[in-house]
Amino acid sequence: MIRTERKYIEILRILKEHREPVGAKRLSELMADRGFVLSDRAVQYYLSYLDSMGFTEKIGNQGRILTTAGLQETDHALVDNRIGFIISKLERLAYRSTFDPATGTGDVAYNLSIVPEENIDKALGAFDAVIKAGCGFFNSYRIIDRDPRVPSDCVGVITLCSITMDGVFQRDGIPVEMAYGGRLEIENGVPQGFRDLIGYRGTTIDPLELFISSGLTSITAFTQTKTGIALANVREVPCSAQSEVEQTIKQMNDCGFVFPVAMGNQVYNLPDNPYRLSIVAYSGLNHIGSCVEQGLDIHTEIGAGNISLSKVIDINR
Repeated sequence: MIRTERKYIEILRILKEHREPVGAKRLSELMADRGFVLSDRAVQYYLSYLDSMGFTEKIGNQGRILTTAGLQETDHALVDNRIGFIISKLERLAYRSTFDPATGTGDVAYNLSIVPEENIDKALGAFDAVIKAGCGFFNSYRIIDRDPRVPSDCVGVITLCSITMDGVFQRDGIPVEMAYGGRLEIENGVPQGFRDLIGYRGTTIDPLELFISSGLTSITAFTQTKTGIALANVREVPCSAQSEVEQTIKQMNDCGFVFPVAMGNQVYNLPDNPYRLSIVAYSGLNHIGSCVEQGLDIHTEIGAGNISLSKVIDINR
């Protein structure tokens, strides 16, 4: 039953994305965001079943968390159904991004990294090196320590997610598609081309997260020598919107966003398309990738939510 019922799987997915217990009311709201309209009572029914299966556990009055069995079920159930899940999540974040580059105000999408206190200085050193090398998506980050998602012995760090760009383009009436995530090879500060590309709509996990976990980056080397392999995304927009796109990019650059690496009909070793412009941008995950390369303990929720840009610029370090 569990492997053929999407509502159960979606509840498990939500619980996996949250470090803290989630109650029935909040689950009902999050399910509605994903197209499943359920009453609190209906959610309780589903949770009772998941409890009986050993997939969830009730933590007092705080809500439910995933058990080890529940985590395994989430990772393995309905693989074909999870194709496209990542891009759908990112598209929701783009839709909720209200950032206006003309005024420099509004909400942006962000990633949340959790770092043990004993590692925070080294982690921030890696973050700073990525920003200095110009291979991040934004020139700043935000440290948080008073957040229910951050354990008492850890520090949270917010970095901006490049899906913010998609939200800005959409609000300007520019159709944009997140096409690929890839490994971009750079020599002496000059990008040479992509080593690998994975399409976002054909995968069950974030491509860039896969490259990081597989040890296929050399971001730290790039920050030190200008030669290495960094993470980048490829977006596509209509050629007819080029002037509007260039204007929007300039406004975002003035606000601290660092892109594009390149833009055009034929960029590096990407397929030539006379009707679409490819926009290559470094990923906000390069910060995390550099930390992983250095053996630092860091856990990141990609696309953790939306936040006002003003709260990210105000660095409290």
